[in-house]
Amino acid sequence: MEEYLKPQPVKKPFFTPTVIFITILLINGLIWAFLRFVFGIGFVSNLDNQHPWGIWIGIDVAAGVALAAGGFTTSALVHIFHKEDFHLIVRPANMTAMIGYTFVALGVLMDLGRWYFGWHLAYMWNGTSVLFEVGICVLTYVTTLYIENIPLLTERFIGLVNLPGLLGKLNRAIDKFLRILDTVAGKIMFFFIILGVVLSCLHQSSLGTLMMLAGPKIHPLWQTPISPLLFFFSAISVGFPMVIMESLIASKSFGLKPEMDILSKLGRYVGPLLGIYLAFKIGDMAIRGTFVYLTEFSLESVMWIIEVVFGVILPMRMFLWDKVLHSRPLLLTASFLAIFGVLMFRVNVFLIAYTPTYSFKSYLPSIGEISITLGFISLEILIYRLLALNFPVIAQPIRSYLPKTKYTIRGGLIK
Repeated sequence: MEEYLKPQPVKKPFFTPTVIFITILLINGLIWAFLRFVFGIGFVSNLDNQHPWGIWIGIDVAAGVALAAGGFTTSALVHIFHKEDFHLIVRPANMTAMIGYTFVALGVLMDLGRWYFGWHLAYMWNGTSVLFEVGICVLTYVTTLYIENIPLLTERFIGLVNLPGLLGKLNRAIDKFLRILDTVAGKIMFFFIILGVVLSCLHQSSLGTLMMLAGPKIHPLWQTPISPLLFFFSAISVGFPMVIMESLIASKSFGLKPEMDILSKLGRYVGPLLGIYLAFKIGDMAIRGTFVYLTEFSLESVMWIIEVVFGVILPMRMFLWDKVLHSRPLLLTASFLAIFGVLMFRVNVFLIAYTPTYSFKSYLPSIGEISITLGFISLEILIYRLLALNFPVIAQPIRSYLPKTKYTIRGGLIK
């Protein structure tokens, strides 16, 4: 008897003690979000004219965009570089990216003073604005991700549409529509996969371009002409660790066997990617001579050392060690450290390194800002769990008598 894997809904209860705690965080965040939209952004945040952005931009948007990079990096690995061994993790990676980018857009909406004008981006184009390029790329990529996740919908409901009562007359029409949608999506999906990879590369690097415009307001440890390149490499290097961490945590939460063979192979790419990112970071510092700022004891120097040592060098060394790649707890730790490093990089650039020209006080996030951020993260986790329980996202083994021959992976199935 052998196993073959097929994406299918996970048969587990939705609520657990951990899920109940996360739900409480969500409710608290929703209350503060309600107060923000009713009484204004100044009522719940510590933002002012000197500090026009805080953790909603630094964490929810700038870091959130990077941490959702697993979708385009995994899609590129499988569909562009034809590494079919990783086919089974593309679907959860894309779904996670879809959820993550949706909340990036919501984070921007939360930070806008006049949030009700957010829709202007769709038709008030400014081709000379870096911020516009970031916004339109994110908006387009969110749409692309929803298209890439159409198979979740069609596979779940084709042949299973069973509306009750009078609505039952629509069953055949809906099923026919789903079949047409599935056929069309299968024929054009390659275009949206390539489009998603291109859009991601564009806006990931453009975030670095955006911060270059701040000039001397950014501390020299992070203000560099290769900032777009560092933002791009940081996103590339964190994509696979995010996929690994998501897969390991999901398998633990759902009581499934972790896909260690696939994840170990995926982890082998992370060390070299972090090495390239570190080489550019250290090389830029050596060329510009900004290493002198590390001799000063300051918040900036301490945060830079924490970011690079614990978020780049340590996980890079771990991912280059076979013992780590074949150990679930060590692989999870290494992935967490790599994610921590990129998170610290984005937070450092947007919050720690940024100093307004006329600053009379330091920025500290309010309870409302922290609550909304935790609420967003909680809602993302709950949506992921809800989709995984009801749609064919995570590949699970189905035991069957099969001939003992070599197999390949096609369309998400091991055949």
